[in-house]
Order: sequence, then C-alpha cells, then structure tokens
Amino acid sequence: MQLCNVGFGNMLNAQRILGVFSPDSQPVKRMSQEAKAGGMLIDASHGRKSRAVLLMDSGHVVLSYLQPETIAARLGNKDNMIEEVQSC
Repeated sequence: MQLCNVGFGNMLNAQRILGVFSPDSQPVKRMSQEAKAGGMLIDASHGRKSRAVLLMDSGHVVLSYLQPETIAARLGNKDNMIEEVQSC
C-alpha cells in the first residue's frame, strides 16, 4: 500500500484515489454537500480553505488545503510516496 500526503501529515491510500478536483465548480460543490449529508465527507484541511477535493473509490470525499496540481504531482512522483512496511 502506498500512502500519499494530502496536507498536515494526513495520508491517503494512493491506489484508492479516483480523482482530484478543484472545489470551484458547481458539480464538485454538490458532490461535497451530498457527502457531508451522508456522513462521507472527510475534512483534512484543518479549517483552512479547501483547494482540492479528492474522490475515493469507497465513495468518501476528502477536502484538502493543497492545490490539485500539488496532489497530482505527489501522486505521480514515487519519491513522495510512503511504502507501508508489511508485518508478518
């Protein structure tokens, strides 16, 4: 499992991220509102303005204060990934 830092030390499983979106469009705002109403919203922005919305394969929506380009670069750069050590 590879973990990706989405800000403030919060990590997500990189293989489970379906998309990274800007929160400015109306469909993404609607998706965030529906996730909040359904208990599927995770706010990893620590109270700061959300600059990226991540959609997970589980249906969860994660808010981050990082720019979508920054998260995409971290996802594309294997050096920024953290490999979890599998214990026996």
